[in-house]
Amino acid sequence: MYLKYKNLIIRNAAEKDAELLAAWWNDGKVMAHAGFPNGTGQTAKRIAASLREDTDTAHRRLMIEMDGIPIGEMNYRNLGGQTAEIGIKICDFSKQNKGVGKILLSMLISSLFQDLGYQKIILDTNLKNTRAQHVYEQLGFTKLRVNENSWTNQIGELQSSVDYELYQKDFVNFAQ
Repeated sequence: MYLKYKNLIIRNAAEKDAELLAAWWNDGKVMAHAGFPNGTGQTAKRIAASLREDTDTAHRRLMIEMDGIPIGEMNYRNLGGQTAEIGIKICDFSKQNKGVGKILLSMLISSLFQDLGYQKIILDTNLKNTRAQHVYEQLGFTKLRVNENSWTNQIGELQSSVDYELYQKDFVNFAQ
């Protein structure tokens, strides 16, 4: 996948990105929202090997670039039944809270619907991540449920999550 909109690019993650991904994934500040306040502990070598297994039809990790500089990552997973699950992480804190996530999600979602033929997109987020919930709802996602105390992060704290779904007819594209 290679998507460009103004100064933003979404592209397939490659082995050359493994060092940067390892730095992000092992940074507890970056990964706390995903349940890893101490980081994931993955090596660049292991990440590179995992990236070699990505395919467009099953699962793909993507790099986000702004002005030619990597600022985060996205991913999608084919769940079958024309349903994709997506995720996004803007790892450069200086690029957060600037409306970039909404544009990047629009780029990815539009491609998943138009280019890859998905009919439904799902995602979940931490209940505490109200900023993300606001963005998802602006994009047209419908909140399905709140999962109270449904998982435990790596330091034993109970966490709650919110499940969302989106159909093409409800999608509001901010990258047009």
